[in-house]
Amino acid sequence: MIAKIKELLGKEAAFLLDHECKVSKDRLHLPGPDFVDRIFGISDRSPQVLRNLQALFGHGRLANTGYMSILPVDQGIEHTAGASFAPNPIYFDPENIVKLALEAGCNAVASTLGALGGVSRKYAHKIPFILKINHNELLTYPTKYDQILFATIEQAFDLGAAAVGATVYFGSPESNKEIVEISRAFRRAHELGLATILWAYTRNNYFTKDGVDYNLAADLTGQANHLAATIEADIVKQKQPVTNRAFTELKFSKTDPRVYSELSSDHPIDLTRYQVVNCYLGRAGLINSGGDSKGASDLAEAVKTAVINKRAGGMGLISGRKAFQRPLADGVALLNAIQDVYLCKDVTVA
Repeated sequence: MIAKIKELLGKEAAFLLDHECKVSKDRLHLPGPDFVDRIFGISDRSPQVLRNLQALFGHGRLANTGYMSILPVDQGIEHTAGASFAPNPIYFDPENIVKLALEAGCNAVASTLGALGGVSRKYAHKIPFILKINHNELLTYPTKYDQILFATIEQAFDLGAAAVGATVYFGSPESNKEIVEISRAFRRAHELGLATILWAYTRNNYFTKDGVDYNLAADLTGQANHLAATIEADIVKQKQPVTNRAFTELKFSKTDPRVYSELSSDHPIDLTRYQVVNCYLGRAGLINSGGDSKGASDLAEAVKTAVINKRAGGMGLISGRKAFQRPLADGVALLNAIQDVYLCKDVTVA
């Protein structure tokens, strides 16, 4: 297994597999088979929440490892159905979304109220459902970026979901509203026994300067993770960072020089480790997104992203477009390759 991983990493294999992080792994609460008992078992989560968290951790090829592979398909709203499904029109039918997640041995499938509600009686007991309750719709002109509630927590409970997911655009003009809405929604989800996952994205045009998109900076996304954990996201979904020093370059908010000298570096695993640090040192699990589908390079890029996440102390990957925008067998193979990184004992936490 490690030979195939090294082959896909190519010239970056040693760079990624031999790196040692600045923040010691000994400080982290790392994923493991006992994660629900060890971390959430001492929290204010109810037995019903613990049961649903264990359902997420206990399904698929990564069952009971402490790691997760989730198939998310809410792009029909977030990116329009045409743009998302034209490359593979079978996914206009949401049943095929669930079939892909099952075939690939994912821990769970995340999608919209309509998609999961349309097939819940057939599949909700076969694979954990994550109902995404809010979305940025793209039919308003001119385009705006505002997460709107499309579903209630009660609807998620009624269709048999194990968890709810939501997005907050931290740093955006709408963020105050979204933080309040989702904090209340997560509270209600925990009352009903559902786990919570936050897509903790930063979004502000001001965060781009001199051609550098600091929406993908470790310090900004790390702070977004900290806010996500603050509103009791059990799991935090975050884009993997590609840069740092947003606070100093953009000259706003507050930071400390030690963030850049002692808690991170320019290495991608250190950048992602800083995201984990901001998830309460791993008490809220960090799952990174798989990113856009770019074609032939998707497999190698997915494996690289998984290696960085695992070695940083993360909990897994949530990859959609790279999987569903290709034939079923190829999508299954890509998701299995991601899972193999987490199953491979030779890929260790840095």
